[in-house]
Amino acid sequence: MRHDDVILTGLRGSLSRLQLDYVDIVFANGNNVNNPMEEIVRAMTFVINQGMAMYWGTSRWSAMEIMEVYSVARQFNLIPPVCEQAEYHYFQRDKVEVQLPELYHKIGVGAMTWSPLACGLITGKIVTILSSVQGYQWLKERVNSEEGRRQLAKIKELHLLADRMGCTAAQLAIAWCLRSEGVSSVLLGVSTTEQLVENLGALRVLTQMTPQTIGEIDTLLGNKPHSKKEARA
Repeated sequence: MRHDDVILTGLRGSLSRLQLDYVDIVFANGNNVNNPMEEIVRAMTFVINQGMAMYWGTSRWSAMEIMEVYSVARQFNLIPPVCEQAEYHYFQRDKVEVQLPELYHKIGVGAMTWSPLACGLITGKIVTILSSVQGYQWLKERVNSEEGRRQLAKIKELHLLADRMGCTAAQLAIAWCLRSEGVSSVLLGVSTTEQLVENLGALRVLTQMTPQTIGEIDTLLGNKPHSKKEARA
């Protein structure tokens, strides 16, 4: 089956299950190098023109792939993507802070980020879960690795900073993500209403993300990526 047929069939099925006429945005998740870019862009343009979606975006695509798909859209007078869905948290920074801002300034592509709490690592909940359930071997290895232990030590310091600011560790982490240039929105994953309300409190914390606070977090993390311009300087 052609990739554009897969997109159309999948979206129609999703709309039927959701009992909706359209969605605000549809994402192309991951990119198989064997899929012609033109097919993907034509399919997304079709679903938008048919009123099945308002916009489309990419998910887990490289900056090079996003530039290519944008060029294809412009070449054939088709609709380009408006944002990239990317993983972003304290320990995953380079793509959102260095690569995507360049695209944001060049072609207006924003970022919709996911996993602001690093699969629960930042709040400490995942450590409790891993100690009480079977499976998740890959995640256990990640947490118990040398790098994982270093990250947990930094997270303890971040919890202390959150206490001083009068917020939770989750609120601080989400506000930190929102403060980044080009980040249009942060996707949240919650299991209770209480968690959702807590996470939404990050909007209040965002006003406290001063250059001094951001600098303190950068110093604590020690992993601030540098742009090409900064590297040349």
